[in-house]
Amino acid sequence: MMQTGNHGHERGYDVELHRNRGALVLPLVCVLGGAALLLFARDGAVLHRIVGGGGVLLGGVVLAGLLRPFRFAIGTDGLTVRLPKLRRLIRWHEIDALALDQPPAEQGRPASPRLLLVPAPGADLGLPVTGHHPRDGRAAVELLDLDRVREKPAEIAAALARHGGDRFVDVLGLRQAAFDTSDFTVGLRGYQPDRVDALIRRGQDALVWGGTLERQAARSEIERARAEGLPVAGRGYNTTQVDTALARLSGALTGDPSTDRRPTT
Repeated sequence: MMQTGNHGHERGYDVELHRNRGALVLPLVCVLGGAALLLFARDGAVLHRIVGGGGVLLGGVVLAGLLRPFRFAIGTDGLTVRLPKLRRLIRWHEIDALALDQPPAEQGRPASPRLLLVPAPGADLGLPVTGHHPRDGRAAVELLDLDRVREKPAEIAAALARHGGDRFVDVLGLRQAAFDTSDFTVGLRGYQPDRVDALIRRGQDALVWGGTLERQAARSEIERARAEGLPVAGRGYNTTQVDTALARLSGALTGDPSTDRRPTT
């Protein structure tokens, strides 16, 4: 649950996010495992000492980063952040736009949702531009990886919409509302995940923001992929689930009101 606190009449209610401690498990295991190898390594066991030392070093570096002071609060004055490269209150007038989005999957692995911020003209946050607004392509700063906090994307989106107003767009929520897809089952052989995800994403974006031409183009790409056959991967999405979802998405892009946009499981 997110914590809300009354900070006075002028500040109103702030929503405080909490760090996800689950991310500490893997680096802690590396440190402990490496320490055990070093402790019990026999004389002359050079390989064990190298592996153990590497585990302690790598795990220690990751742990140090995860244990740095963290704060992220959403309030009436703006966003109060305490991150490795940024410690300040970002006032709402310094923010031109905020978007909650999820980058495309990489090598079959889904990326975590991210909060992107487009600075207002003249505002300098001191952070590098590493992304783009999903709707119009404006240069954006990646402000928060949502895997690092305990709160769910829907909870964070509600707080941002309440305090940020029309600066904020919940791209994740809009895509799901336009065409809801559950996670496809992954098997030893199936459709290549990257290609399927790209098609689904293209169709969802066309449903959310596209006009007639954009929807037609997205539908044509989906139909062409279905006709030519999707690439198959050693670990891929269940073909039946994907075929059903793409057929429904294609129908949704035609504007057919009878199209059921929910995938079968």
